[in-house]
Amino acid sequence: MSPREQIAGEAAQWVARMDAGDWSAQDEADLQAWLAVDPIRQGLLLQTHAAWLMPDAISAPEVIPAPSPAIWKRRSVLGGLVAASGAAVLASRFMMAQGQAYVTQLGEIRRVPLGDGSVMTINSDTELKVHLAKHMRQIELAQGEAWFEVAKDAARPFVVASGNARARAVGTAFSVRKREGGVEVLVTEGIVETWSDADSGQRVRVVAGERALISERAVVHYQASETASVDRALAWRNGMIDLNGTTLRDAAEEFNRYNQCQIVIADPNVAAEQFDGLFRISDPEGFAEALKTSLGVSVNTSEPNVIRIERGSDMQNKT
Repeated sequence: MSPREQIAGEAAQWVARMDAGDWSAQDEADLQAWLAVDPIRQGLLLQTHAAWLMPDAISAPEVIPAPSPAIWKRRSVLGGLVAASGAAVLASRFMMAQGQAYVTQLGEIRRVPLGDGSVMTINSDTELKVHLAKHMRQIELAQGEAWFEVAKDAARPFVVASGNARARAVGTAFSVRKREGGVEVLVTEGIVETWSDADSGQRVRVVAGERALISERAVVHYQASETASVDRALAWRNGMIDLNGTTLRDAAEEFNRYNQCQIVIADPNVAAEQFDGLFRISDPEGFAEALKTSLGVSVNTSEPNVIRIERGSDMQNKT
């Protein structure tokens, strides 16, 4: 066995331990000591963790041919599926004085089993803390997004808190995302009760396929059942971005959540264009090329880590 193979085996053991759900402060200290020995260990741990978290990205055909440029259309097109690992992975995981904190890096998606049998899938650039107490299970979401598969335990309500917003469930699955204008709750299974601590008397029960937005002013906006819409919004769990009549402004924002390479669309008319497609979260370049082909925009990549989408000559001729 080569030294690299030996390190790869050790990395696999670390990932298995992290996934077991009983990670301790001593485990974290031991992991950091192991990583400090050789930089190659972090790289192999990242690769192993990515494979562990996203089996579909590994077991599926490694390369799915991109559709012919001829089929790109302004709407109703399937975006380029370009093989790539969905996310570079390494979570900074550490014990806090109270609860256990988890931080994911840009582009990282991490699945974490909890001690009560629940499982949370943490999206890119997220920070949260888990408290599992005798009479309460509480998640504090400081930023980002996570999807929770909650184990039934009527004696211990499962509550996700973000600012004043609250979402409580028993035996259900839902996501919570902190946005600039409030906190969005998407329910994929069961029922979730949402409210704001600023007005706890106003509570809304959200069922599977529905979403709620708890604003800073404690007003709960409620959207009727649109299961497909909820599934599209949570496509990140499979390493994908699913666009359906999405403005380019919103699509760029989604890609920018996961990648160091940022998409910039300065022209408001271009940003307001709508587009459909299914893309790997780690493929902003493929998304830009699809726009270039189907919408006639210009793609400028002259700046490092910037993809600038600009009005193309075809679009100018239309105005």
